Amino acid sequence: MTSCDALVVGAGPAGLATSRELSRAGVRHLVLERGDQIGQTWANVYDSLVLHTARRLSALPGLAFPRGTPQFPTRRGFLAYLHQYADEFRLRVETGVEVADLRRDDNVWIARTSTGVDIAARAVVVATGIASNPHVLKIPGRAGFGGRVIHSVEYRRPDGFRGQRVLVVGAGNSAGDISVELAHAGTDVTLAVRTGAAVLPRAVAAIPIQYFSVAAASLPTVAQQILAAMFARASALVRGPAVLPPPPVTGCARVPLIGFHLADAIRAGAIRLKGGVADFIASGVRFQDGTAQPFDAVILATGYRAAVGLVRHAIRLDDCGFARRCDNVTSADQPNLYFVGHNYDIRGGLYNIGRDARLAAGQVTSALDDRRRTSTGTRRPHNEK
Repeated sequence: MTSCDALVVGAGPAGLATSRELSRAGVRHLVLERGDQIGQTWANVYDSLVLHTARRLSALPGLAFPRGTPQFPTRRGFLAYLHQYADEFRLRVETGVEVADLRRDDNVWIARTSTGVDIAARAVVVATGIASNPHVLKIPGRAGFGGRVIHSVEYRRPDGFRGQRVLVVGAGNSAGDISVELAHAGTDVTLAVRTGAAVLPRAVAAIPIQYFSVAAASLPTVAQQILAAMFARASALVRGPAVLPPPPVTGCARVPLIGFHLADAIRAGAIRLKGGVADFIASGVRFQDGTAQPFDAVILATGYRAAVGLVRHAIRLDDCGFARRCDNVTSADQPNLYFVGHNYDIRGGLYNIGRDARLAAGQVTSALDDRRRTSTGTRRPHNEK
């Protein structure tokens, strides 16, 4: 067994930002990544992905994007930035190591890893985010479908779908990007949308919409959704009636569909729009309106869920599927357990990562200091913060 003060699980942007902040605080820590490189998820998403968040608000703490980076960085550019970030701050990351189990033993977290080496840590930061846990919608009859079914996380490029009839299920940004790319490549594309989406421009008067979102983030979640819907209706007055149904108003944050590329493709007839899917049939799917269509492939762009499986036995989830926290990062159920990369709202996940990495590192440092004071017999004055 090896030991450290803090263990960070995941070496995507959340894990790297947290590692940098822990390093600045002098906390002895280790970062474990189950993939074979840092930013494993970003290395394997679809080639054409472009960030929907602005360069300046997507940078991690301490390092701006290189000069010449586009306002909205590409997947390839962002992956290169993550590697540069790790090199710049000499972050210690062990790749190819998966945490198979994580439990507390005598006030210490014990991580059992895929290498057979146990790691004891006083604090753990779960920086697994959501992209490593795709949500696969359960649709009846899938086993009897004669075509191909994949989640959008498996999609790379349109080459293997040219000339086919493809159904994309979902109304998020991945669904929009993939549908439009397939349509431009000559694929017969149908988009199935069950709940709708608010469509917002990527920029207004050359100002990224994210800047307005950050300003509105202090509003309650429901108010944010209402504001996004109002913004979408205003955009429709300029560009024509909305082609997607409005999203339901819920208490959980929903990321709007950024950009008009999907709506324009639907208006142009390049993508057909259908409602929710009822079930698979041998040749395709049956929709909730009772109609059926043949398809060669179905891409489930049905989003992701919080990747908290390694501590699911020890925590409760909130109504939106994330670990319950007493602030943005601190577990409400377990001591010395923190989450970074688990806050998704209209400000953008990368923007929130920077804030949460600082907060988590501060909480870890404070908890370790308190423990050292207790072990040496000195106590922090009650009025010291």
